[in-house]
Amino acid sequence: MKLSFAALALSSALTSSAASAFVSPSRSIPAAFVPRTVGTVGTVGADAAAVDVAAPRATRTELNMADVLKLSDPNEELLNDVDVFIFDCDGVIWRGDSLIDGIPETLAKLRAMGKKMFFVTNNSTKSRRGYKGKFDSLGLDIPAEEIFSSSFAAAAYLEQTKFNESGKKVYVIGEVGIGEELDLIGADWFGGPGDKGKEPDMGKGGRLEHDADVGAVIVGFDREINYYKIQYAQLCINENPGCEFIATNCDAVTHLTDAQEWAGNGSMVGAIKGCTGREPTVVGKPGPLMIDYLADKLELDKSRICMVGDRLDTDVLFGTDNGLRTLLVLSGVTTEEKLLGPENSIAPDYYSDTINDFFMEVPANVEQ
Repeated sequence: MKLSFAALALSSALTSSAASAFVSPSRSIPAAFVPRTVGTVGTVGADAAAVDVAAPRATRTELNMADVLKLSDPNEELLNDVDVFIFDCDGVIWRGDSLIDGIPETLAKLRAMGKKMFFVTNNSTKSRRGYKGKFDSLGLDIPAEEIFSSSFAAAAYLEQTKFNESGKKVYVIGEVGIGEELDLIGADWFGGPGDKGKEPDMGKGGRLEHDADVGAVIVGFDREINYYKIQYAQLCINENPGCEFIATNCDAVTHLTDAQEWAGNGSMVGAIKGCTGREPTVVGKPGPLMIDYLADKLELDKSRICMVGDRLDTDVLFGTDNGLRTLLVLSGVTTEEKLLGPENSIAPDYYSDTINDFFMEVPANVEQ
């Protein structure tokens, strides 16, 4: 049975009354949910002309990076003016499979203050149900309706654009998360983990046959990426008329372990860009799909939402491009040197070492 896009917002994990209030099945989804196609930052394709995109905040060309302030008085600078926090996960809540010290206590304090929180990750390897399991395994009791992943965003995009009505199929480069979310909308898909270890025939006269009915290729993070998958994807995109190229995100690096950074989905997306000459539609951060979803469903004032993340080119840009307040944490991939360095052009409103600094002690002599 095909689920509506509104119903997609609730997986079978969302059975609480709070979840029922989160999404009204009778409400339609605005056209603004169609995300931007990657290109010049801040531009919107002609097919999304109706989208009201907030003007980006100042970047380095307009602002001396020395003016980017480190959080020093959280109440005055942040907490008093923010009702909703959107947290990235990798590098903010955890690193790899290790919870960052102090996070449970900080989240509990924010809830006690009445702050709403959402957890938005560009990592597509898990579905929302899968991420709920990860939060639980780390001892964090996070309601499922507060969790959003780029695997969900990919399925939501297809549902919004009525892809299923085309009768076409989806080819997936990625892990189980994308497939689980596609199953919820009844999409006809293949690839993903099923193409692990496959090798094309590259002997004399060898060729890889592909399905001419594939109308979309989704590229997400895939630890089993191989030449077969790359070749299959490029054949679909290059040879199937109208085939869409969708990327869950273009992150350069990711946190697979807490010991070092690992090549991210940008490397997989880059491989497909290189052999097709096509730019993907990016459904994860910094695109607007997930924030438009939250703002529409919960009638949120974007000026009182703060995006908190560890990446400049996804998390902070997600905030600045969509009219949110922004705070960069140094607990993930971005160093203070990189933030304040001459090559950086993306400026958050504030930065801090971790989100635990939201409740730092403020010296009595700090001027209010």
